[in-house]
Amino acid sequence: MRVWERGSGETWACGTGACASAVAAVLNGLTERKVTAHLRGGDLQLEWSEAGDVFMTGPAASVFEGEIDVPNLP
Repeated sequence: MRVWERGSGETWACGTGACASAVAAVLNGLTERKVTAHLRGGDLQLEWSEAGDVFMTGPAASVFEGEIDVPNLP
């Protein structure tokens, strides 16, 4: 799966998008309820339960660090 975010371009991963893609694939008869999504940032194991919950398992990595300068508010 590849992810494109408006204003940012291609990103390494999107858990929400991967879950939605898995559910759409099941609804269209393309996969079983348990699948592996291959993303640039790593593989995700996804499972859409009979109860309607989607479970996602996979790696997490820090890809950015930054600081925000917040002005003093009255």
